[in-house]
Amino acid sequence: MNESTVANPDPRNLQARKIVYYILGVLEVLFAFRLIFKLLGANPQSLFVSFIYSVSQAFLSPFTGIFRSAVTKGIEAQSVLEPTTIIAMIVYAIIAWGIVKLIEISKPAQNNEIR
Repeated sequence: MNESTVANPDPRNLQARKIVYYILGVLEVLFAFRLIFKLLGANPQSLFVSFIYSVSQAFLSPFTGIFRSAVTKGIEAQSVLEPTTIIAMIVYAIIAWGIVKLIEISKPAQNNEIR
């Protein structure tokens, strides 16, 4: 009978990957709300909208100034397209993916032989 290697995922690595993806999910939801609120011209005086804007702004600050925002003034609302938000969503997703790959690389090699 041939020897085969059985991959047993380390529960600590699995937990760490879940935490990274959970944090990424929270950030992506915040950015998605911000993007939609800006596009639809949500009232920034609303408590929920101002909360989303203030929390997400802290994570958008590294990307501020890359592109200008496109503003369209309507009859009742002002629509704003922030490419900064889209760039941040992409960059944070790539960073999270890289962290997860580093966690997988740091996993010690386990060779369980079945005979």
